[in-house]
This record gives sequence, structure tokens and C-alpha cells, in this order.
Amino acid sequence: MKKIAFILFFVAFISFAQEEQEEKLKEKARIESTNLTWEANKDLAEDDFVAAEVDYRKAISKSDENTVAPYNLGNAYYNKESYTEAFGRFKQAGEKATAKEEKHKAYHNMGNVFMKQKEYEKAVEAYKEALRNNPKDEETRYNLALAKELLKKQQDEQQKNDENKDNKDNKDQKDDKDQDQKNDGDNKEDQKDKDDSDKKDQEDKGDKEDEKKEDNKEGEGDEKKEEQKKPEQGDKPQEQQQQPRPNQLSKQQIQNLLEAMQNEEKKVQEKIDAKKVKGAKVKNEKDW
Repeated sequence: MKKIAFILFFVAFISFAQEEQEEKLKEKARIESTNLTWEANKDLAEDDFVAAEVDYRKAISKSDENTVAPYNLGNAYYNKESYTEAFGRFKQAGEKATAKEEKHKAYHNMGNVFMKQKEYEKAVEAYKEALRNNPKDEETRYNLALAKELLKKQQDEQQKNDENKDNKDNKDQKDDKDQDQKNDGDNKEDQKDKDDSDKKDQEDKGDKEDEKKEDNKEGEGDEKKEEQKKPEQGDKPQEQQQQPRPNQLSKQQIQNLLEAMQNEEKKVQEKIDAKKVKGAKVKNEKDW
């Protein structure tokens, strides 16, 4: 039992010693961080921003409990108009702070950053948080009222811009619709002109075809008339017949008459020749 009690005592002693050692180290770090913060404040007072920034960063890295260093560094950035960096340091200070006054200052300055960036809605929330930690601060209360007023004005302007945008969009849509209708009308008019032109071309084409058919019909009629005038294929050519005039012999009658005259003349000639034969002397075959 004594041995167990001794072991427990020894373990507790070691733990206490370690905690004490850790506390000493933390205290040493706090002291170093405070000294670095003091040096940074001095550098900033001497307008040596670069050296001040380095010392503030060292102070912050030395101790998480040091809320002054990030707060002061935030102010330095704020004065340089580096609002994004300033906000980061104010936020860091506000989260680490345990005292309400330190939290109040950190959130108040975060509200100031949002005001510079015209983020009035966020500024309102930051000032409200600052007032929760210090409701009696009149400067914070004034800034909160100003932020609310600017937020309302911003919202009204935004609403007006949205309405103007909607009106413009509606107008653009109406213009587009009107343009589409105009284009449709133009297209329909163009189509109508094209249809009329096609119809006219078709009519002209039909007229030409009718004229061609009429010409062909007339030509065929002429050809038929000519064919009626010509002898039929396969028949022998015939002499053209004419109706004889009154008291005028036809060609056949003349031919018959000529043949009759020739026959009569032949008969007469034969009689003459016969008479010549009877009156002629008979010649002997031998001349004795």
C-alpha cells in the first residue's frame, strides 16, 4: 500500500511540475508578446509601418492570449485602407478576447470596415454585436443608426434598379417580339410576292403552252388541208380535171376527133394510092 501511495504521489508531483513548467512558459510567452506589441506600437508611432507589422506578427505568434496585437495591427491596416486585412485582424481579436470591452472594440471596428466597403447589412450586424458587449457606447449606437439608414437607401436603389431592369427586359422582350412579328410579316409579304411571281410565271407558262398548242393545232389543220389537196398514198397520179366551158370540146373529144380525121385521111390516101397502081404500065421481067 505504501508503495502504491508513493507511486501515486510521485505521478501527481510530476504532473504538477509539468503544469507549473507550462504555466511558466506561457507567462514567458505572454511577456515576450507584450514586449513585441510595445515595440510594434513604438514603430507605428514613428511611422515605420513595415517594422510595426513584423513586430505585431511576432507578438501574435508568441501568445494566443494577446488580443491587443491583432487589434492594433487591424487598426494599422485600416489606416492604410487595407480593409480586407484589417477585418481579418479585428475578427481574430474579437474571437480571442474574453473581456466584453475588448470584444466591443473589435466588433465596432469590424462594423467600420463593412461601412467602408458599403456592406451595410453586415455593418448593422457587427454594430449590434458591439452593443451587446457595451450597450452604453453612443458612437456605436450612432454608427448603427447610420448603417441602417444607408442599408435602406441601398435596398431602395436596388429595388429601383431591379424594376428598371425588369422594365428594360420587358421592353427588350416586347421589341424582340415586335421585331419577330415584323420579320414574320416581311417573310409573309416576301412569300406572297414569291407566290404571286410563281403564279404569274405559271400563268405565262400556261399561256405559252396554250399558244403553242394553238399553233400546233393550226399547223395540223394546214397540214390536213394540204393532205386533202394531195393524192392519197398508193393511188396513181390523176390528171387535173376541169369542168369544160359551154361550147368547148373536152380534151378527150378533141383526141377522138383527131383520130377520126386521121382515119379518114388514111382512107383517102389509100384510095389515091390504089388508083395510081391501076394506071401504071407493067414492066417485063426481061428485056428481049
